[in-house]
Amino acid sequence: MRHIAILTLPLLLIAAPASAEDEAAEPSAPIVVSGRGLEETPATPAYDVRRIDREALLRAASGRIEDVLASVAGFQQFRRSDSRSSNPSAQGVTLRALGGNATSRSLVLLDGVPMADPFFGFIPFSALAPERLASVRVTRGGGSGAFGAGAVAGTIELESAGASELGLASGGLLVDDRGSTEASATFAPRLGQGFAVVSGRWDRSDGFWTTPRAQRVAASARAQYDSWSTGIRAVAPLTDTLELQVRGLVFDDQRTLRFKGADTASSGQDASVRLVGRGLWKFDALGYVQARDFSNIVISSTSFRRTLDQRRTPSTGLGGKIEVRPPLGGDHVARLGIDYRLASGELQEEAYSTVTGLVTARRRAGGRNGDLGLFAQNDWTPGFLGIPVVLTGGFRADRWTIRNGHFRETNAAGRVTTRNVFADRSGWDVSLRGGAVAKLGSGVQLRGAGYTGLRLPTLNELYRPFVVFPVTTRANAALRNERLRGFEGGIDFVPSPAVTFSATAFDNRVRNAIANVTIATNVRERRNVDAVHARGLELGAQWSVGTLAFDGSLALTDAEVEASGASATLDGKRPAQTPKVAASGTLSWALAQGWLLATTLRRTGRQFEGDLETDALPATTTIDAFARIPLARGFSLVLRGENLTGERIVTRNQAGSIDLGVPRTLWAGVRLGL
Repeated sequence: MRHIAILTLPLLLIAAPASAEDEAAEPSAPIVVSGRGLEETPATPAYDVRRIDREALLRAASGRIEDVLASVAGFQQFRRSDSRSSNPSAQGVTLRALGGNATSRSLVLLDGVPMADPFFGFIPFSALAPERLASVRVTRGGGSGAFGAGAVAGTIELESAGASELGLASGGLLVDDRGSTEASATFAPRLGQGFAVVSGRWDRSDGFWTTPRAQRVAASARAQYDSWSTGIRAVAPLTDTLELQVRGLVFDDQRTLRFKGADTASSGQDASVRLVGRGLWKFDALGYVQARDFSNIVISSTSFRRTLDQRRTPSTGLGGKIEVRPPLGGDHVARLGIDYRLASGELQEEAYSTVTGLVTARRRAGGRNGDLGLFAQNDWTPGFLGIPVVLTGGFRADRWTIRNGHFRETNAAGRVTTRNVFADRSGWDVSLRGGAVAKLGSGVQLRGAGYTGLRLPTLNELYRPFVVFPVTTRANAALRNERLRGFEGGIDFVPSPAVTFSATAFDNRVRNAIANVTIATNVRERRNVDAVHARGLELGAQWSVGTLAFDGSLALTDAEVEASGASATLDGKRPAQTPKVAASGTLSWALAQGWLLATTLRRTGRQFEGDLETDALPATTTIDAFARIPLARGFSLVLRGENLTGERIVTRNQAGSIDLGVPRTLWAGVRLGL
């Protein structure tokens, strides 16, 4: 409660003068409640930005947000599998081939709140239902501004839908050809000049085989899942320029992977409060709290007995921000602010003998990471250059702390065999960002940007060892912060409102990049390598002609590890799980009275399972399809098809032991929108 009070105090301090100012103001236009944050700044186009609208969110063949994000070439999770058949701890998000481990190097925000798990850094995709969202904005390249620490590979901003997008009542019920079900419902009444949204979603399935037929044994199991999430959101105007937004999210996700008894679970309870002021002094004040948990049972691939029970990993995320935009005149849009994030958690696990089935060790490990950020940015639109130009520059200073790190192990009798208490660390890091965008006329726009960035190692990387049998990966409490330096340049060509082409060349380098480094047979350790260096080209095209529309993107990336000393064997190699080529294209046909047909082609290039480039994952090409056919009274028939050609998608290859991704899957159901 003390932490919540501290976060709430700045909100009250800002709200009080704003309210007084509004009461004295002249009568204004009717109040418009958006449920969103402050509008974009003029320099947003200076960076490589991709927007996804609500129509695109609703036509994903899998019905999952990670499938939607995959339409942005260069977006990737650590593994190719989605949130139905992957371990949640592998759901890290990155862009521009700056991956190499399972932690997120991109910042994911939902209504301004960081969504990464406080302990692991993974994104709870199953709790982020596309039908609840109004839009997504993906900014590739290093971040700055609020919560910028962690955005070394870019920022993904999810905006919740309001009553105007959702309608009073909406929902859907679908079933696939294996008996899997997807059910969702949303109720969004207007309450005076505000609105409320209550939503729920439940997904369940007996799953599909991730193990190839030739490798199945009696203990093999389908990738079963059972997940649900419930959200509540309320938005109300306090004055004609002051808006209050309150949001809560509760979710639970249960999965079984590869073997019977290899059960994984993640859960969470999130809450946030946000005040947005749109008066003369614009501001955005936010506070949030997150309670998360994770458990995982590891089954031996030789004895098929339980070898490890990571039965609990409770963690807490706490934070907030205050951003103010002072009125400096029409040529300047300034952002000044402060934000804070605190992550704490502890692993609780037991190791078991694969022979006797008895406990051999009990372990506890965890700590606390904190980050206090100060940021400032100014966008300047000079009036003397003869052509429309926007210049931008900003900085961010982070006071980071890594504290209370510990690892304790006892044997079956309860005697302590290992007790490590790691030294506290702290420091300051400064990140800079600058760019320019110039409109040359005839629909041509040039842009360029340079930036630096910061990411702290997660509690997971610092203190939690893990096993993907038979490989054990050790933690490393001495890991240093990652630091990004990058620059990019691009051109946008918009000859008409119906046609857009874009091209961006970039060079990004993450120093002290954290990688899983092989140090012995079936043993890896998290270590800082000198850098992960990625250079590449990103292309995008969107056009519409009558009822036809196309949306495509292509990422060509040359990424390599720079390593010396004990990690020198990795020097010049491509980061693990990183393809050179990623492409996506969607062709849609919107007919009268709500008919919609769409098909998506995706290509993911060849990549390697691990750091030594010994086991390859072949390139894949998949085709998905979506159809919406209006019926009556707000109902539509929905047909979806995933991987229609039955492509063999290899998601894991450990010395020939293989996991597969989603096979051909056909969905049918109804969707309601009133």
